[in-house]
Amino acid sequence: MVAVLDVADVSKRYGAKLVVDKVSLAVSTGECLGIIGPNGAGKTTLFNLLDGSAQSDSGTVSVAGEDISRWPQYRRARLGVGRAYQVPRPFTGLTVYENVLAGIEHSPVASARPGQRALEVLEKVGLADKRNMIAGRLPLLDRKRLELAKAVSVGSKVLLLDEVAGGLTEGEVFELVEMVIQLKREHAVLWIEHIAHALMAATDRLLVLHFGAKLIEGPPQEVMSAPIVKEVYLGISVDDAAGA
Repeated sequence: MVAVLDVADVSKRYGAKLVVDKVSLAVSTGECLGIIGPNGAGKTTLFNLLDGSAQSDSGTVSVAGEDISRWPQYRRARLGVGRAYQVPRPFTGLTVYENVLAGIEHSPVASARPGQRALEVLEKVGLADKRNMIAGRLPLLDRKRLELAKAVSVGSKVLLLDEVAGGLTEGEVFELVEMVIQLKREHAVLWIEHIAHALMAATDRLLVLHFGAKLIEGPPQEVMSAPIVKEVYLGISVDDAAGA
C-alpha cells in the first residue's frame, strides 16, 4: 500500500531536552496505527509535529507525496490532516449539524451538496438522529462522536486521534472502537491512547515511544507481548514475571 502519511526521522528539542528523537512511521488509507508509551514519552509532541501546531527541528512529514514539513497548521488541515482531541471542542452554541456543516463549507474539497455531505458524515459517527441538538448539550460520548465528525468533515486524509477514549465507560469505549474501525476504511488513522484493549481491537500496528524515540513497532499482540514493552510501558520486568 502507498502511504498517505510518511514521516521520516522527525526530531524536536525544547532547550536541552530532546522530546522527539528521529521518529519515522508510515500509514496508509485503511490502516490504524496505535501509539503508546509512558507519560512524557513524546506522544503529544509527535502529533503536534504532524498537524503543524509545532515545527520539527529536523526530518520530514509528507502527506499524499507532498512535503509539508514547514507548512503551518492551517495549510496542513486544508491538505487533509485532521485531529480529534481528548477534550472535545465543539461550537457549543451551534447545532450538531451546523458544527459539521461549518467544516465542510471551509474545506478545500468542493462539495456540490454540503448539506447532504454533512448528513453523510453524521451518519458515519451515529449522530444523524441528533443533528438538530445544540452541541453544548450533548453527553460525553456524543461530543466525542462530534469531535470525530468535525475532523472528517474538512476532507481529512489523515486522522490524528488524541486519547479520544478518555473519560468513557467500558461500553462507550467499545462503541468508539467500532467508529474508528469504520473510519479507517476511508482514512489513514493514528491513535494515541492509554486504553490498551481499545487499541488492540482497532489498530493494525502499534508503535511504542520511550524518551521520544521509537522503541518497537509491529502487530499489536506481538508488541504488547514483547518483554521490553512490558518493562517500559507496563512496569513489569522480565525478572518479576519469572518470579511471579
